[in-house]
This record gives sequence, structure tokens and C-alpha cells, in this order.
Amino acid sequence: MSISRRELFVGGLAAAGASALTLRADALPTLPSGTLKHYPEFQALADAPLPFVPPAALPGTAKPTEDNILGPYFREGAPYRAKVTPPLAKGVPMLIRGRVWGFDTKKPLAGAVLDIWQADADGRYDNDDPRNPPAKGVYVNRTRVLTDETGYYEFETVHPGAYKTGPDTWRPAHIHYLVRKTGYTNLVTQLYFKGDPRNAADEFIKASLIITLEPAKVGGGTIETGVFDVVLSAAPPKK
Repeated sequence: MSISRRELFVGGLAAAGASALTLRADALPTLPSGTLKHYPEFQALADAPLPFVPPAALPGTAKPTEDNILGPYFREGAPYRAKVTPPLAKGVPMLIRGRVWGFDTKKPLAGAVLDIWQADADGRYDNDDPRNPPAKGVYVNRTRVLTDETGYYEFETVHPGAYKTGPDTWRPAHIHYLVRKTGYTNLVTQLYFKGDPRNAADEFIKASLIITLEPAKVGGGTIETGVFDVVLSAAPPKK
């Protein structure tokens, strides 16, 4: 019987719990490999423009990002990490990045929290089987990310799979977003991809939420990259 990496990852942690992850008794501290004398060189690299970073300017025609359904698979409390999917998860690697903006100020919002969750490459969520729920504290294909001082965010993942919602209905590939920032209305939305053959028949998709994916050479392979900026509406004044 073959076992997929997803089943091994989910099943193993569910059975043992996260506390089963322990450091070997014979492990030694990591040895130092350098000094701070090279810090100016690293700082210069850090300050150089990044090829994937979108411009820090909100178009004058921009509108608040449209909302979309929450769906049944949201889980509160996902960990903060830069990668949505587990290590070595199968699927086409993908890098999504963008900025979160305030519609009222037309400026990027630092410190916005984005909950991100999705199906894996086979169209499965970690909590879509009531008979095999995820263990407490184990989050698969979920993350939270925080925007930096320029409102920028990014995360790594794999292209999510489509899945059936009825005998003849499917949901196209999509990624869920819940975006929160003090002083702004919470946004629940989804991200879709141009060219997906299931887009046309989906009852929930909105044209403004569809982005174009571009190939990018990274190391010895190719990944998909996409930009999805989020524009939040200011919260109504408290009565």
C-alpha cells in the first residue's frame, strides 16, 4: 500500500501530536560560520530592489477588494510562517505576493494580518474529512502572514487543486484570504487564476479576484508567480 506525503504528514502528527517532534539527544549546537564584518555587504543586498516586489503605488482607479465566500474549512489560529504547504508537498510551486492598502488613505498598511488557507494539489483540505480531523495545533495548507512596513506580504505554496461540490459541479483552484487590520473592515475573499477551465462555471467567482500567473526561473526549476494586492475599506465610525 502506498502512502502519500500528505497522509504521512497529517496522519503521523495526528497520531503522535506535535510534542513528538524532539531534538536528538546527541545533537550539538550549530557552529558559527562567519562574523559581522560582512554585514555591510549583506545590508547592500537587502536594500537592492527585488524582482518580485510590486510597486509601492496604488492606482487611482483602485477600489476596495471585493469579498467572497468564507467556505466551510476556515480554522482560527494558524501559525505565522512564510510557506503555506508542508515541506516537499506535491504540486506546482507558487509564489504569491502583494500589498495591503487602505482605500481611505491610498497608502500601504503595515501590520495587517492575512489568514491564508487552501486545498492541496489534490483538492483536499486538512479538515474536510470529519472522520479524520486534524490534531489540535496541527495546521496543514494554512498560514498567517504579516505585512511589513511597506504593506508588503508574500507566501510560498503550491497550485491548489480543484474539487467537487456536487455530482456535476466543481470549484476551480482558489486560495482563501481573511485580512484584518485595526481601523479597517475585515475582508473575507478568495484568489483565482486566469485560464482555469473551471472558472466559467463557478457560481462564486468574481472577475476582479482573478490574477494572471507568470512563470519564473528559480534555481534549476520554474515556479508560478502572481501579484494580488488587497484594498481594505475603513471601518465605519463607532456609535
